[in-house]
Amino acid sequence: MHADISRITFRPDRHYSAVIAQQGRVQLDADANEQAAIQLVQARTTVADLIGQHGGPRGATGFALGFVGGGRELDDLSIGGGRYYVDGILLDAARPQPGVPVVDDGHAAEDGDTDAPAEAQPPATWTYWDQPDGHRDPERPGDRLPTQFPYLAYLKVWERSVTAAEDPLLREVALGSAMPDTAARLKVVWQVLPLAGSQLELEDGATKDQVRAAFAKWAAAQGPTARMAARSERPEHADEDPCLVKPDARYRGQENQMYRVEIHEGGAAKDATFKWSRENGSVTFPVDELDGTWAELASLGSDDKLDLNVGDLVEFVDTAYTSRGEPLPLLRVEEVDLPGRRVRLSGEPDPSVGRRPGLHPFLRRWDHRSGSSRHTSGSGRTKQGASKLRNGAVRIEEGGWLPLEDGVLIHFEPGRTYRPGDFWTVPARTATGNVEWPTDAARRPLLQAPAGIQAHYAPLAWVLGEGSVADLRMTFGPLAAVIPAADEEALAAEASAEAEAAAAETAAAAGSGAQTAGQDDEGQPEN
Repeated sequence: MHADISRITFRPDRHYSAVIAQQGRVQLDADANEQAAIQLVQARTTVADLIGQHGGPRGATGFALGFVGGGRELDDLSIGGGRYYVDGILLDAARPQPGVPVVDDGHAAEDGDTDAPAEAQPPATWTYWDQPDGHRDPERPGDRLPTQFPYLAYLKVWERSVTAAEDPLLREVALGSAMPDTAARLKVVWQVLPLAGSQLELEDGATKDQVRAAFAKWAAAQGPTARMAARSERPEHADEDPCLVKPDARYRGQENQMYRVEIHEGGAAKDATFKWSRENGSVTFPVDELDGTWAELASLGSDDKLDLNVGDLVEFVDTAYTSRGEPLPLLRVEEVDLPGRRVRLSGEPDPSVGRRPGLHPFLRRWDHRSGSSRHTSGSGRTKQGASKLRNGAVRIEEGGWLPLEDGVLIHFEPGRTYRPGDFWTVPARTATGNVEWPTDAARRPLLQAPAGIQAHYAPLAWVLGEGSVADLRMTFGPLAAVIPAADEEALAAEASAEAEAAAAETAAAAGSGAQTAGQDDEGQPEN
């Protein structure tokens, strides 16, 4: 999550069930965030254990898909409203309907809008093209539904953070514009996406269970494989620095920091890049207007630690860009116009980002730089080199220790692949002169999988052709039942009495039948 937090303390392997506040102690953001994480994991684990990997409540199961042939237009999918659970995460496919405005004829007459046409009512349900977090673009061929049948329509689900830069309603205006925003939010994001049938390696006539099994195999392969480690090391030039930190400190920064290392472009190491921030990527600047390479900002920052300067690398972001997860080149700040609250960027932002105010565009500052650096090879030898940037991000070099700043180093495990958006966090503390990172008994840093993004998948429909959609959703019924008229003991006694009466009747009937048979034998005349 891109938020101004001190560190992430939630560790599932410790099996903590609650955070206990103690009197007279300092309250930290990490404690409250850990409590929220504990509750989320407990609730979602319980739901997943009861429901399974995915499913919806009977009678209100959401995400029923219908194929809408395009004719001369593009094909579409209707997305039915309702609820659905994926790995215990609740999704709601209901489309919000507009509210009812106050009818004020006098006010309308003053504004001269008495003849204004009524606004068109939005559709009752979402579709593939207008789903709230999909941000599909008909002009992009890669966003269009496959023209070759069959194909699978599936759910992709994850969580991301939202701050006041993206949702201004989170800011308490009573605090004034000079004050920073308060708490951030976690948002559940869902997208209905297509997957070509050829990627599932299924034969013609595959059953629903075979399609589900093939998709589960595909989804398992989407998980991250990259692993990273971090440590701190006293730089060789530390003796030349002013004595502002402990002489033997390995982390040489003057402030506590929360470093964030995030993959920018994915793929193999030769193609992948990363970016890093000493503030967990939380330094953002809402964009009021974009004019070519000039961006007018709502603010240039609250102090010299959280502002923008010439040479800073920034990412131009809006809601659609974040949801799509497709990285664009980072831009460099070339000029700062303080009176006009403007910055000139090294290039004009991509046309797909920042042109719609309703998507709340903003700049996110990253703290890496191009220039000389020192890093150690896999053998431990220190080498002098240059930080290689591609599209504004740092090229990944595996197998050696790469420096960030102030003695903080990171290491990427060789032979891995990388996904855009995956990230690691590295808290650095002046009190210890070190970074917080798990180690083994020999105090060697341990390789760790990314802290996120954790994506979840569920199959929805196997689209066989126009008007032919095989539903792959799962459903479950309620556990509640009608309360019996009497308690269990009375019902058991009643059932026992009924059983005894039935047994007696059966015995009596058997005895009567035997007696009748005997009489018939005795009354039969001899031949």
